[in-house]
Amino acid sequence: MEAVTEVADCAGQLILEIYATEFDIFFKKDASPVTVADERAETLILRDLRNLLPGIPAIGEEAVSNGLVESSESNTFWLVDPVDGTKEFLRRSGEFTVNIALIHHGEPVLGVVTAPAIGQAFRACGIESAERRVAGGSWRPIAVRNTPKEGVVVVSSRSHGDKEKLASLINELEVHHHKTIGSSLKFCLIAEGNADIYPRYGPTSEWDTAAGHAILRGAGGYVLLTDGSELKYGKMGWRNPEFIARGAK
Repeated sequence: MEAVTEVADCAGQLILEIYATEFDIFFKKDASPVTVADERAETLILRDLRNLLPGIPAIGEEAVSNGLVESSESNTFWLVDPVDGTKEFLRRSGEFTVNIALIHHGEPVLGVVTAPAIGQAFRACGIESAERRVAGGSWRPIAVRNTPKEGVVVVSSRSHGDKEKLASLINELEVHHHKTIGSSLKFCLIAEGNADIYPRYGPTSEWDTAAGHAILRGAGGYVLLTDGSELKYGKMGWRNPEFIARGAK
């Protein structure tokens, strides 16, 4: 986990150098935006992960988009999103993250999420291992909270999702507050006890969710599909179905 944190921090520094420039914006075949920050950061991350665990496949969003996918038949592989929340990157909101996760038998067993522009970082490797980096660079444990008496805090995407389904769910809950935020920071807000539920009714890919999922699991939370089963990884096409991430049950 320490080594992966260092990889994420190095990628974050590279991304910030590009973030400070007038970078160009390109569009992939699916019309989603991409910048040189995505490409350079992913190259750095995949290289370092392969050096860290030789022989373990490393799957990155941009590599998949370009048809350069390592075999994922192994039960253990890395999932990487070098800049999760590219739209937030383009808006310069700061709410974009570097996501690195290790998958083992379909489960996210290690996750690191850093938000370099706003100085936040989260990580976990197993149950009750979730941490947040605080001022000075030290780490402190984090955990999900019990459902507050005044009602839940719902977090959702600023750019994606089915608004009608989200509104329907919110109407069924006792909601104290609803906030929108970009990238995998939504998982991290629940993991540190500042939110309670994150419903996702729009499309996501596995690299969008794996690192945040690992951190939420490490903090005592969970991510379930609409049929009640756990969200798994290594699916054909790397796409996730709809899910709801929660803190305390």
